[in-house]
Amino acid sequence: MATKEKVYTPEEITEKLKALNLTGWYLEEGWLRRKYNSDGWAHTLMAVNAIAFICEAADHHADLAISWGKFWVKLMTHSAGGITDKDFELAVKIEEVVLWRPQGGALTGTSDKFVYSK
Repeated sequence: MATKEKVYTPEEITEKLKALNLTGWYLEEGWLRRKYNSDGWAHTLMAVNAIAFICEAADHHADLAISWGKFWVKLMTHSAGGITDKDFELAVKIEEVVLWRPQGGALTGTSDKFVYSK
């Protein structure tokens, strides 16, 4: 028999977001949410496609809303009826991928802002 996933309380969510250094993420209407900004449409589409790939690989899917130069991510574990470790782990991975920049070495990185936290 499968064990029920722990659903975090709003207070626990706030503490867990701090502990994971997910400063741009917040709880609203039962969802973990995050807004990202980008340099434009192409960067927005690349970022949401990367998020879609991560979500599909994790078999845990985000709700996404996109517009020119910005996009929003919402996470919740529907089967558990709230925020679980799945949501936190996916938020960490999304943050790593979307905000990743080369840190030296052969990869120099783009001169554009690309996708950024604002």
